[in-house]
Amino acid sequence: MNKVLITGTAGFIGFHVARRLVDQGIEVVGLDNINDYYDPLLKLGRLKESGIDIPHSRLSAAGESPGDLSSCHYSSSKTPAYRFYHADLCDRAALLAIFEKEGFDHVIHLAAQAGVRYSLTHPHAYVDANITGFLNILEACRAHPVKHLVYASSSSVYGKNTRMPFSINDNVDHPVSLYAASKKSNELMAHTYSHLFGIPATGLRFFTVYGPWGRPDMALFLFTKAILEGRPIQVFNKGEMMRDFTYIDDIVEGVVRVAGRPAKASPGWDGAAPEPGSSDVPNCLYNIGNGSPVKLMDFIHALEAALGRKAEKQLLPMQPGDVPATWADTTALERDTGYKPGTPVEHGIKKFVEWYESYY
Repeated sequence: MNKVLITGTAGFIGFHVARRLVDQGIEVVGLDNINDYYDPLLKLGRLKESGIDIPHSRLSAAGESPGDLSSCHYSSSKTPAYRFYHADLCDRAALLAIFEKEGFDHVIHLAAQAGVRYSLTHPHAYVDANITGFLNILEACRAHPVKHLVYASSSSVYGKNTRMPFSINDNVDHPVSLYAASKKSNELMAHTYSHLFGIPATGLRFFTVYGPWGRPDMALFLFTKAILEGRPIQVFNKGEMMRDFTYIDDIVEGVVRVAGRPAKASPGWDGAAPEPGSSDVPNCLYNIGNGSPVKLMDFIHALEAALGRKAEKQLLPMQPGDVPATWADTTALERDTGYKPGTPVEHGIKKFVEWYESYY
């Protein structure tokens, strides 16, 4: 990889992937609209950590001058290998102009409207960002061909599946949230563009990512904040949940390894017995998860140990759109990249708590 576009670099995963590639000496161009789904100050903090200093007063500026890229372009004060565009994926003209100006050889598309629960109340945000925004990325890759498009999918696509562990060759036609449906749509759209236009595309199904600089709407962040403030934590499904919690460094390692290995057609793929995880065109899927599900209560106990405080637990029923368990089968990732995620939750939670207490 020589020059990479990473979308969502004000976000949790995008921030870490960008920092990793910059540290490797790769030229990185970031893009994010810095919306207010959660505290924009945290997003600005991530960017500032990378040397991108955007005043809070500029947050409403994304897309205000579609033809003028200079008004939304920032350079890192820490490294010349990193630059950033404050732009919206739905601004098709701006996105195409950025592709034309920069000439990327790889795209790592991590920007999205995240969150299962938010999709119950704000469905249009998911169509705008996850469907229209992804279509604009695909069209930009079609107009300005790249060696590899890597994009974020989600373990949420497994929906009503109960056969464990979740395999990339499982059927994923029964989503239980619009967020999950939008991610499944991304996989279908990417395959279509691989078939029609030969774009090498790889979808990564992430499993419950956590770690330093994490999202404030995720359980670990919410639990930590509540415990330190002496408030009860909300434990859904009365704690009878299992999640394949995956530490951010494991996610980053998987993303980087996959990105440097462009998707290829799978030899022997048979349309009479089609495997969902591969294709006869340059398109494939991988799970990136720890491969070792943890009971939610055990996760909470590990957090209590890291904080040195007990949590007051408010046991609640399952929420709409949620699933009782996730568990990643990472066989394909291990086979093709030689990498198997495996950071223990005790280590990952300790690192998160250290960051949280330092940052806040």
